Amino acid sequence: MPINETLSQYSDYSYTTATAIYVLALMFALIEQGFGAKGRLAAERSKQKARELVGAGGPSVTTVTPAEPLREVGRPERIGRMGAALLVLAALLHLAAIVLRGFAVHRAPWGNMYEYGMATTFIAVLTWIVILRKFPVRHLTGFLLTPVVILMFINGTMLYTTAAPVQPALQSYWLIIHVSAAIIGSGVFLVPGVASVLYLFRSAHEDNPAKFPKFGPKLPTADVLDRIAYRTTIFAFPVFTFGVLCGAVWAEAAWGRFWGWDPKETVAFVAWVIYAAYLHSRATAGWRGKRAAIINVVGFSATVFNLFFVNLVTSGLHSYAGG
Repeated sequence: MPINETLSQYSDYSYTTATAIYVLALMFALIEQGFGAKGRLAAERSKQKARELVGAGGPSVTTVTPAEPLREVGRPERIGRMGAALLVLAALLHLAAIVLRGFAVHRAPWGNMYEYGMATTFIAVLTWIVILRKFPVRHLTGFLLTPVVILMFINGTMLYTTAAPVQPALQSYWLIIHVSAAIIGSGVFLVPGVASVLYLFRSAHEDNPAKFPKFGPKLPTADVLDRIAYRTTIFAFPVFTFGVLCGAVWAEAAWGRFWGWDPKETVAFVAWVIYAAYLHSRATAGWRGKRAAIINVVGFSATVFNLFFVNLVTSGLHSYAGG
């Protein structure tokens, strides 16, 4: 069927508008992060803890109480709420861009790097919106939106691909099953990757308040960040596993073998092993601290490496999926 150029253009407009609104939501989130009550209250609690630690090892220490109580709701919080509303609006436009692209090309809208990146970043944002309903971490939205905005900018400029039919090798129902599972897994993995990085900063500050004195205190407790990383990884890992298995079945149907150690297959397997080690260590060895966070960050790094370097630099049977 011919490509619907009108719908394709509307999809591009929606994508560009969503990116712009994400940038605005990012600015609002950074204002709440820097000046909101949650960040200031967390910083004050961190300073109080540092005073108590110093007092435990030396002579009496005078506790300093803020002259004025910190307001729980103020202008930064209202700006943060506006940013959250903009985040939802941008996500709706983002979804519209994906749907319109699909109708324009008459297929699943993830047949090339541009479409894959568009869908993956949407899943990451959708996951964060769900997290906001479970945890009081709205003031951390900027940390999630920063990589999302960067990825969307790269995707919409350097990786942009005009609407077109996919190559014959991709004209299969496995495109819907296998690639959609990979998109969901990769998109959700962005959230625990960011949470684990923030955990390392927060944990380092809790161990030594002199480290990251301005940034560390404004983060949630290490326990909250650890729970966010663990719960999202638990959800993403089975989906990612399903995607890897479906890819093997599709490879057998298309190339006559289940596994051929293609560069993309190899790195995807390495990432799977890393995330499996993370979940296994949490369940058996009780690794709930820095070691688990480091494993999670390494797993996310492997996922990003597989998405960009393997797809765009190396050559293999998956090279046709590039931009």
